[in-house]
Amino acid sequence: MTNPTDPVASWTKREQEQAPPGIDVKTPSPARIYDVFLGGKDNYAADRAAAQVAIDAGPDIPRAARDNRAFLGRAVRFAIESGIRQFVDLGTGLPTQGNVHEVAQSLAPDAHVVYVDNDPIVLVHARALLPPSNTTAVIQADLREPAAVLDHSKTRSLIDFDEPVAVLMLAVLHFATDDEARATIAAFREAMAPGSLLIASHSTSEGHGEAGVRAGDAWKNATVAIHDRNRKQVEALFDGFDLLEPGVVWVPEWRPDPGAVSDTRWMYAGVARRA
Repeated sequence: MTNPTDPVASWTKREQEQAPPGIDVKTPSPARIYDVFLGGKDNYAADRAAAQVAIDAGPDIPRAARDNRAFLGRAVRFAIESGIRQFVDLGTGLPTQGNVHEVAQSLAPDAHVVYVDNDPIVLVHARALLPPSNTTAVIQADLREPAAVLDHSKTRSLIDFDEPVAVLMLAVLHFATDDEARATIAAFREAMAPGSLLIASHSTSEGHGEAGVRAGDAWKNATVAIHDRNRKQVEALFDGFDLLEPGVVWVPEWRPDPGAVSDTRWMYAGVARRA
């Protein structure tokens, strides 16, 4: 029974009645928690409550999420400048400004993009917002099951793995165990042509002590657990690739735009090339 004095429970009941079919609003979703950090509106009371746990522990975590979006833009621009014209974005999250196709196609209109997420609400919103296109597609799949992504008909129709491709894993590998992360990266590395890029960012509590532990509690009741990794462990995820300068660094420090200033320390980032 819903407790009438519990505002989260009251909101959840109302939200469940209004949510798209098949959407569970009672369990926090990583994609929707991240949407809260970015100031989005595609989230529910349970997600906002979970996000607040992280924000109470690290008030600059929302800024770190925005820094991660800025990193996405810089990395996609770098990929385009490197001659890459096809992108696979794993764990894309809810649509917001500066998505991969917007950045890539503003520079190269012929760029192909496949978005991948396992959260059904991401698919609902992404398909509603994306106009009909022969260059961009959204599929529902889990990065922990790479064959389902690589063999999907939309992936195969838009991505030629005999040519260089940029595979993005931004703020998503921390939702995979060590074995799952290694297996997924290995599967894509095997499929990627030489010259391809792996673009990744990863949350960390390193250097935050007790605050880092408390921030991680935001996901303890979410649909998937978060796995904390330090810099060396994140660097190890790029095994088999050639890490590009400046290596694995704090997200704002990866080739910052002139004049950009940020000192968030909640997420590492790196870009590596398939030799």
